[in-house]
Amino acid sequence: MGAVLAAVLGASLVGCSSTGGKRAEDRAKAAQAGRPAVSTPRWTFAMVTHAGDGDTFWDIVQKGAKEAAAKDNINFVYAHDDQAQQQAQFVQNAIDQKVDGIVVSLAKPEALKDVIGKAVKAGIPVITVNSGSAQSAEYGALTHIGQDEQIAGEAVGGELTKRGRKKAVCVLHEQGNVGHEQRCAGAKKTFGGTMENLYVEGTNMPSVQAAIQAKLQADPSVDAIVTLGAPFAPTAIKAKDAAGSKAEVDTFDLNASVARDLKSGALGFAVDQQPYLQGYEAIDLLWLYRYNADVLGGGRPVLTGPQIVTADEAAKLEEYIKRGSR
Repeated sequence: MGAVLAAVLGASLVGCSSTGGKRAEDRAKAAQAGRPAVSTPRWTFAMVTHAGDGDTFWDIVQKGAKEAAAKDNINFVYAHDDQAQQQAQFVQNAIDQKVDGIVVSLAKPEALKDVIGKAVKAGIPVITVNSGSAQSAEYGALTHIGQDEQIAGEAVGGELTKRGRKKAVCVLHEQGNVGHEQRCAGAKKTFGGTMENLYVEGTNMPSVQAAIQAKLQADPSVDAIVTLGAPFAPTAIKAKDAAGSKAEVDTFDLNASVARDLKSGALGFAVDQQPYLQGYEAIDLLWLYRYNADVLGGGRPVLTGPQIVTADEAAKLEEYIKRGSR
């Protein structure tokens, strides 16, 4: 993306090489200072996600989006709700306000199909992010940015098999989320042992802990617990300890707590889908489309993961995790 952006912005410098380097340096300094690095109009882009309150994953997505927006002279507007109907209403509000672009996650795609169709019909470019890669093109989005959840799940199943695990539980904390179902299905497909799903109430951490603990106590043969979000990993560790289980706890996504637990050995591995990149690329690609009619992906999702992160990789990424960009 850096090369593409440099090419787009550098086009105006052809024939004036004596000043090109200085101008490029000025743009870089402006971006670092939080000032726009482009001279395009101040467009407004809205991002609407299915994030629940306090979900640190989406804080990282927002950080990437905001930093791209600052560079691209974009007025960035963010709204979120874990209820699909409210999410759809936020998208409708963005349409009514005649924004210049929309980024939306499709955890529950059917609930957003009609309103995304309205945005496309109104001439507002849409990019989907994180969830809903299978429905993105069908709904009229320019592209989808995120990891393929089925592929990510398959990576987990393969890693569990490599680690010699025999019986795993996949903990789903948001019922109806198609991405979560795909993760567990992918893991089950490639896992050499047996895996079952455990549905928990993700908005109630004591309840999550109790459900995992009860499962481990009822079935001591479970030797792996897979959580689908970083905030649930410490809860699974507590449940494992309380149950007296020796099961390995693994998780999707990274945050500072996950990095510490990877380094200490409390967690086996994590799956990074690079949320910062999802937010940054979504805004940057909308800008490129508005400015130059550029589209990436060739009709396929732009993948940001998965990457298996173990203790060694966590140590290498620690400085980025601390600053909130991984």
